[in-house]
Amino acid sequence: MGYVHDTAMSQFIPPTAMHYVTGTWTDAAGQTAGTIVKIKGANAETSVITIPIIIPSNSVALKGAYLKSVEVDYEIRTQAATSITASMKRVVRGADGADAAPATVTVTQDLTAATDAADQDEHKLTITVSTPFWIDNDDYVLCVISAVCAAGTVLEILGAVANYTLRI
Repeated sequence: MGYVHDTAMSQFIPPTAMHYVTGTWTDAAGQTAGTIVKIKGANAETSVITIPIIIPSNSVALKGAYLKSVEVDYEIRTQAATSITASMKRVVRGADGADAAPATVTVTQDLTAATDAADQDEHKLTITVSTPFWIDNDDYVLCVISAVCAAGTVLEILGAVANYTLRI
């Protein structure tokens, strides 16, 4: 009996699967026909977008998904933001009667937070996991984007893609 070991798997995560805090966010048609976005109206505020990384997990060591990076597609319209910063949490699910235990995952982002990631343009921000890991069935992963927006910043989230190795 064979197995799958594919080092080039990707999973799209739509903007409707994400959680948005601070700001007025609405579902809208994207700038490109046939796309959808979550759009934040122009206002000076810090918004937090939490992206659940929805990929396979496994209870057996070295099986399931080995998370390597996440790419977030977004557009900044009207006026540049002050900064766009990414972070990641690996959350160990709590047992009955116990809280979940989030731990910070060390990541790097390819676009500089206060310049390249924040300018008025279309963006693909790549968040690379410094030490990739297998996702256990008792874990889940959240990517967090902190967007410090100026008064005229309109922010559109198009989606994200998780890149991983799949072994089953």
